[in-house]
Amino acid sequence: MVKRTNSEIRKLDDAARAGWLYYVAGKTQEEIAKKLNISRQSAQRMVALAVSEGLIKVRLEHPIAKCMDLKVKLQNRFGLKSCTVVPSDEGDTTSTLGLAQAGASEIEMHLKSPEPKVIAMGTGRVLRACVEELALLNCEQHQIVALLGNMASDGSASSYDVVMRMAEHINAKHYPMPLPVLPNSKEEKAQLHAQSYIANNLKLAAQADVTFVGVGNLGINSPLHLDGFVAEEELAELQDKGAVGEIISWVFDVKGNLIDCAVNDRVASTPLTVNSDKYVCAIASGEDKVYSILGALRSKLVNALITNEYTAERLLSID
Repeated sequence: MVKRTNSEIRKLDDAARAGWLYYVAGKTQEEIAKKLNISRQSAQRMVALAVSEGLIKVRLEHPIAKCMDLKVKLQNRFGLKSCTVVPSDEGDTTSTLGLAQAGASEIEMHLKSPEPKVIAMGTGRVLRACVEELALLNCEQHQIVALLGNMASDGSASSYDVVMRMAEHINAKHYPMPLPVLPNSKEEKAQLHAQSYIANNLKLAAQADVTFVGVGNLGINSPLHLDGFVAEEELAELQDKGAVGEIISWVFDVKGNLIDCAVNDRVASTPLTVNSDKYVCAIASGEDKVYSILGALRSKLVNALITNEYTAERLLSID
């Protein structure tokens, strides 16, 4: 992490003060300018800096009627324990705007429980964005465990590990999974899972009270392929077998069935339970993930969903 100069730190302190006055105390920029003895333009820049630097977390709390209607329809269609639908960015079918804030709000609800919980986390871009939105909390009563490793077979690490970053925000005991997402063979996977520290983590993850996962698509731009976990020939094999998506690298078809393939033979992730009585939430949206999310919901590997308005409408339009 780059160390900030004293001048930069003071600038952020002032921005945080201005941001608090604007978003929490409800002061106008003119009132902030008078209170801090600065120009109105400076107050405006400081409030903007507070947002751009992540000092202020802005969340939409109003239950928009259309989103609430879509939420109820998705819950009824797929038998979900919980569903959150956030507004879409009109004209952008790939947008994930709002998911991070909604996901962070849901995660924080569980983190604020005084009762100790085991919270299992997948990985990926959207989950990492959720973690970045978390408030700084003291959660010593909880245990955070990774559902899968974050290394490719050559030892290189993914940039979207979640558990380590989450631990920085919430001061909780955490258990990363120090192994590749896809070992080179079933035999290597068995050897890795036999290691006592990995076996203990897998057992803890399987007993999680709450689980959060992303949903990946399986096109040429899928995270599994782009991040170096699945080669192009393996991706072609998966597509030939009808694969549409993956959850923590377990691959399934549009009906939600896990596919008989080399990837599922080798995947080292903690297996998810079908029809679990525990809370298992998927966070995902976008046109390229519509059939991936559909397969995930039909699989019953997840029983909660956070998505956006566009994706919800697309899911409900498919018979």
